[in-house]
This record gives sequence, C-alpha cells and structure tokens, in this order.
Amino acid sequence: MTLNISRIQAAARTLSGKIVRTPLVDSQLLSNISGANVFLKLENLQYTASFKERGALVKLTSLTEEQRARGVIAMSAGNHAQGVARHAKLMGIPATIVMPRDTPFVKVAQTEVLGARVVLHGDTLNQTTAHAEQMAEAENLVFVHPFDDEAVIAGQGTIALEMLHDQPELDVILVPVGGGGLIAGIAIAAKALRPNIRIIGVEASFYPSMHAALKGGAPAEGGATIAEGIAVKTPGKRTLEIARQWVDDILIVGEAEMESAVQLLLEVEKTVAEGAGAAPLAALIKYKEQFKGLCCGLVISGGNIDSRLLASILMRGLARTGRLVRLRISIPDRPGQLAEVARAIGDSGGNIIEIQHQRLFHDVPVKATELDVVVETRGPDHTGILLAKLREAGCPARQLANTSVDAVAATMVLPASHAVEE
Repeated sequence: MTLNISRIQAAARTLSGKIVRTPLVDSQLLSNISGANVFLKLENLQYTASFKERGALVKLTSLTEEQRARGVIAMSAGNHAQGVARHAKLMGIPATIVMPRDTPFVKVAQTEVLGARVVLHGDTLNQTTAHAEQMAEAENLVFVHPFDDEAVIAGQGTIALEMLHDQPELDVILVPVGGGGLIAGIAIAAKALRPNIRIIGVEASFYPSMHAALKGGAPAEGGATIAEGIAVKTPGKRTLEIARQWVDDILIVGEAEMESAVQLLLEVEKTVAEGAGAAPLAALIKYKEQFKGLCCGLVISGGNIDSRLLASILMRGLARTGRLVRLRISIPDRPGQLAEVARAIGDSGGNIIEIQHQRLFHDVPVKATELDVVVETRGPDHTGILLAKLREAGCPARQLANTSVDAVAATMVLPASHAVEE
C-alpha cells in the first residue's frame, strides 16, 4: 500500500487555495444534547456542497497531459459528479458523467452547468458503473472512480489533517461511509498524527456494506434512503483493506434517526446537511453513551438535499417531536361550535394549520360531528394544556397517534430555553 500520511500531506498542498478550507465548528448546543464535546467539520460549505471535490481534484491533478487530453469519465448520483465536472472544467479536461436514470433533474442540471456531458443509464449504481466502464474503454477515457482510487482517497484524507490542526485533542472522528473512500483517507491521516484516536464509520441501515464486510454479516440489501450519498452495496477493495487495518468500528443508523439529525443541524447550527452528511450526528445521538465526555469530530460530508425532501423532513420532524399534532374533537352540530374550538385553541397558544369537518364517515350521532385539526404546539406539555382547554370549552378531544414517532427523536428536541431565544 503506497498510501500514507506523506501522500495525504502532498494532496493537501495540491488542494491549497483551490477548494474551501472548511471550518471546524464548536457546537455548544449539540454538546449539551449529546453529552460529548462536539465539533462539526462543515464540508457542506464547499463550492459544490460536498467533500467530493477534494478527491476529484487530487485525481485530476495526477493525470498526465496525454490522459487529460483524452478526457475523463465518472459514475455518480450527484456529489462526485459535480466535483469531477467542476475541476475538470477549470483544468480544461473534457468530462463525461454517467448517472442513474432516476437521478433528480436538479442534480443533472447542476452537473451540466459545470460543463460535463451527462449520460443517464441504469436503474442501480452497479448498472451505471458498468456502463461508465464500457464507455471508458470504447472512447479511451480515463475512469475516475468515486472512492476506490488512491489519489481520491488521499484527497479525502486531507479533511483529517485540517480537523486535527484545528482541534488536536479530538478523541473520536465520526465519518459517513458508503464506498469507504472518505473514512479510508481520514483513518490513515488521523492515526498517523494521533495514534490513539478512534475512527468510527456510520452507515445507513439499508446499506450496511462496510459493516457487513468487516463483521462477516449478510451483504447490504438496499432500499429507499435519504442518505443517497452512502447508498453503496459493496465497499471498494482498497477502502475495505484500509478499514480492516485502521477503522475502529462501524455504527448503523436508521432513516428516522437521520431525518432527526438533518432537522437538528438546521435548527441548532443553521446548516443544511443531506442525509449522509447528517449520519454522524444521528450516530452520536443514538449511541451517546459510547461518546459521553469525549471530544468528537463529526464530518458533515455534504449539503446537497432536494428542497422538497428537506421540507418534508422538517414537517415530519415537527410531528415526530410533538410540535405538530393531530386532534380529533367532538362537537355538537350547531352554529358557532367551530368558533368555540378555534377560540379554545387560540387562547391556549396553539396555531391551527389544517382543519377537516366530518359529518358523514365517522361513527358519531347524527346531531354531532367531529373535527380533525392539525395544530402547531410548543411540544407535548403544551399539547396537554390545549386538550384541557378544549375540555373546559365543552369540546372533548383526543390526540391521534403519529405512526412516525420514534424514541430517538425525543432525545433530539431542543431545550425549551433555546427554542424561546431563537
């Protein structure tokens, strides 16, 4: 293995002045919530909102003049595509990006704007990769692998150099894991500089490929995930070899846990993270007893999240944490009762978001009716006050079950004092 700290330091010199030197932010509120001392490496502040620029630029810089003239080809569902496209354009290298057919239009458009030729092919990343490799051979293009390439791994490892320069006392670095290029580079660099540091990978529960490879479990099965950036069924050969030697553990987080982490990063740090980028925070919260009292660096690897998905996550998060509730209210079917309900909710500080008036399909007396009301509250305690106020007004109500509630979300609710201040 020729990949070592010297090569990663050389990669850092290559990147100097050509990418954003992202900050390592001390998060007091996340520290209070988790019980650890939390630092966030905000790679979502790169020009293309992802760490992938690092490996892409180092790889492109390593090419000979003859290879640059031939052009490059890459396979990606988004972040790697944009990193390769941007720096290939800046270096005058023709770039082709093969993306899965179901890639969101916005990611296709962003990649084309950055100067690349985009080819849509395949329903899975494996199919897309195979097509990219066929095109590389047919058109004599240089294939730029998204993770299983030493130059790419060296570029990603520069993140650890910056983190330990800014906070030398880190005990743990938590890293999202897909194919393994990011954690491989970080592990080599961090262990060379601080041998006792722990390197912890985080994978989505639908794609625990590195965990399975290291622990001897069943292969990743796949599924619809908000963490597209780490939705990889098979880790790289090089990255797996590095992980066996340098990575201390791989933790698994679920979809709801990553959703809650996306919400928490936006509310606490006012930073937008994609599902993969929020995975380290999800793990920190889920496994908080492992990290209590430790100095933890979290790699927020990217912020490329679809606006509609982000909006859905935030609304679901309000429901998950009890700040958006559904109430079923029984009232007599006579004039003025709807006004009484609205007054009771308003007097208790609730905000009505949506209301449905149902006479026909619920099992209620003919001279009665039921209202299904969606109300914004300050949280579960406030909901209790609201229900009591409705009972006093002669409008008995009950809270309808929220099927998306999970125990982890309850630990991610902001302290009430912070909610008031913000």
